[in-house]
Amino acid sequence: MTPPDLRIDSLGTCQFVSPLAADDSPGATVFVDDSHSILLDDVVVQGERIEDRPALELAGPRPRLFFDPALTTLGIVTCGGLCPGLNDVIRGIVMTAWHRYGVRRILGFPYGYRGCTPQCEPIALTPERVADIHEQGGTMLASSRGQQDVAVMAAHLASLGVDVLCVIGGDGTLRGAQALGEATRAAGHPIAVVGIPKTIDNDIEFIDQSFGFETAFSAAMHAIRCAHNEARGAPNGIGLVKLMGRHSGFIACHASLATSHVNFTLIPEVPFDLDGEHGLLAALKRRLDARQHAVIVVAEGAGQSLLKNAGAARDASGNIRLGDIGTFLADRINAHFAANGWEATLKYIDPSYIIRSVPANPADSVFCWRLATNAVHAGMCGKTQLVIGQWHGRFVHVPIAAAIARRKQVDPQGDLWRNVLESTGQPRLSQCTAH
Repeated sequence: MTPPDLRIDSLGTCQFVSPLAADDSPGATVFVDDSHSILLDDVVVQGERIEDRPALELAGPRPRLFFDPALTTLGIVTCGGLCPGLNDVIRGIVMTAWHRYGVRRILGFPYGYRGCTPQCEPIALTPERVADIHEQGGTMLASSRGQQDVAVMAAHLASLGVDVLCVIGGDGTLRGAQALGEATRAAGHPIAVVGIPKTIDNDIEFIDQSFGFETAFSAAMHAIRCAHNEARGAPNGIGLVKLMGRHSGFIACHASLATSHVNFTLIPEVPFDLDGEHGLLAALKRRLDARQHAVIVVAEGAGQSLLKNAGAARDASGNIRLGDIGTFLADRINAHFAANGWEATLKYIDPSYIIRSVPANPADSVFCWRLATNAVHAGMCGKTQLVIGQWHGRFVHVPIAAAIARRKQVDPQGDLWRNVLESTGQPRLSQCTAH
């Protein structure tokens, strides 16, 4: 496989001394050099030259800046669906830009990329304005889906004098950020475009974990526990929980492992059959015969091949509209047991909007703050068209092009899925001999 291009783009030479250099308190500022990097693959292969291996540039403050903080305008926009921690990231960006760099003009663009057009008035952000927003779920800037004319956005941002734009969103949003960075250069007003990857599904490549993911699967655990209690409270009780995960089953896997109450975990990466000796329905009947209750967790993108007309339509952002696998499974399971005269009581729970709207838990709040500060550090030194991520425990710069080149998914042959199978004890749910 050809190694990805991990070089980070920059708007030009950094000429201004960072105000962080004036802070001489012990450990206050440890500057990072552009030559500092983290190996993409930290597995050691005997005889391989380290200097030939691809590496990600280390994030952090630089001693010199591209922008003069006193004259800098910094913008923030949140796009796509809600996710725990959005307000934490907004607050962290504002606090870092204002207090550490002395930036006094910070604009929040409401309703996603729509706010980057003349349709909406930007919101002036100050430390006072964002002081308590991290205690609330959602985003104070609101959000939206759907594309906007990139040339119109570039012209509008130029008219407002925006120098740095922090874009908080998923893969579609990051594609827009890439195009916006290119458009602003073409228009003669280059902007440092810095992405903070927001994907509750944890499906951005070259990033250990996205913010809000830990909060999401922690909140999902409550739904699973309730499903387990419901299942145990009825003869042949079945608790069915649908969780988020359009193309990647990380939430379903982690929530299943965290509770250890789940008997079947269904994810997009691993196809399953309903009928036949090895299908879900037969396995479910065997489980009920043995234990009289069962819990099923299904990611929203699982089993789409079983649904009629799934993927036939798209939403405003161009994403394929998924069929509702949760209600489909509930109907099929109920019909199967009724047709065979078997007693069963199924309770279906879909906590999706509750999970994505809750405030971030403490671990995610810390993570959001650190992502935010590193986004400001990158933008102020003119780095552009990158996302801030954590890789092997260190914060790094990832080119947007590399981050969106492919989607991160659960490896059916990897240790995470093996751990799920060990926890659930579920059998192979397909006629195929391998997943």
